[in-house]
Amino acid sequence: MKTIDQLLAEGVTGQRVFVRADLNVPLDGTTITDDGRIRAVQPTVAKLAEAGARVVVASHLGRPKGAPDPAFSLAPAAARLGELLGTDVAFATDTVGESARSVVAALADGQVAVIENLRFNPGETSKDDAERGAFADELAALADVYIGDGFGAVHRKHASVYDLPARLPHAAGQLIATEVGVLKKLTQDVARPYVVVLGGAKVSDKLGVIDHLLEKADRILIGGGMAYTFLKAQGHEVGISLLQEDQIPAVKEYLTRAEAKGVEFVLPVDVLVAPEFPDLKTKAPAHPTVVAADAIPADEEGLDIGPETRKLYASKLADAATVFWNGPMGVFEHPDYAEGTKAVAQALVESPAFSVVGGGDSAAAVRILGFDEKAFGHISTGGGASLEYLEGKTLPGLAALED
Repeated sequence: MKTIDQLLAEGVTGQRVFVRADLNVPLDGTTITDDGRIRAVQPTVAKLAEAGARVVVASHLGRPKGAPDPAFSLAPAAARLGELLGTDVAFATDTVGESARSVVAALADGQVAVIENLRFNPGETSKDDAERGAFADELAALADVYIGDGFGAVHRKHASVYDLPARLPHAAGQLIATEVGVLKKLTQDVARPYVVVLGGAKVSDKLGVIDHLLEKADRILIGGGMAYTFLKAQGHEVGISLLQEDQIPAVKEYLTRAEAKGVEFVLPVDVLVAPEFPDLKTKAPAHPTVVAADAIPADEEGLDIGPETRKLYASKLADAATVFWNGPMGVFEHPDYAEGTKAVAQALVESPAFSVVGGGDSAAAVRILGFDEKAFGHISTGGGASLEYLEGKTLPGLAALED
């Protein structure tokens, strides 16, 4: 895989360099609530601009249905990128139309532009190779060189991720090179004990990574909404907690396999419960109660791991040499249910382990809860991509950069 540094050594002055970034940031209206992904790609864009390239940055944001939707415009992300770069960033109001062509044509050496949300064009996500290819052809007309640096999208077989690199000289950006290097530390010659912490809402989202990591991890800690399917599989009442009944047979199999392989599977011993889900807008007091994990009332919902589980999980992380964490321990967006996620983050801060926070809600939680990102070994920009890499899958966006 050719790197950006190799590309820069060859010279990029005057060239139009298309950077497929991941600017898929959370928005509250037009306000960015977490700019981590923009900050992550900024070094690649800055390097190219300083070398005299004419930089064209592209990304998706959200899930528009193949047509322009103002709610998913990249305009706020373009403005924030300009602030981080300390320079004006031009913005094209379409993807490959008149605005994109004119904005790119007007770039001088060292200048940067962002084109509108790629998913406003149905060709970006099409399952049809010809439709995706046609869109990739139009994108290729905007550039001379391609840089893949949107790690959060490399598990998608999309036009700008998979098809476009085949049409242009290409290289991996600084972010992707860093992400791949970190993930190799989690899959090759791993320093032990190797502890995996998995949370989030759905156990189905994590089945593949659990299956793969049962062959590699020494210890797996489970929290979040997915924990209740595990507790149900052990025969416990989980009340009105999030539950995936259809996944219980798979969960039982994993628990059996873990025991046979000597992998320590750790589940909550107590949880915070309430009769209803909290109001995340007003953050009104929720008044949860703490119950044993095997004593959840039939009419209440588990919403965070309890204080004894926090202590238990911290102790299970204290001696780790390598930690991968993906998924919050509870509804961290509400202060009454943030302590479980906060406890895991604090345990990682205090641990000497090489810790990787696997993108998505985990990365957002670290920032929202006020932790210093530098206190962790690495905070990934791609939750889904990280999980699929750890499952051993071939990621289309990485494969496209490897030839």
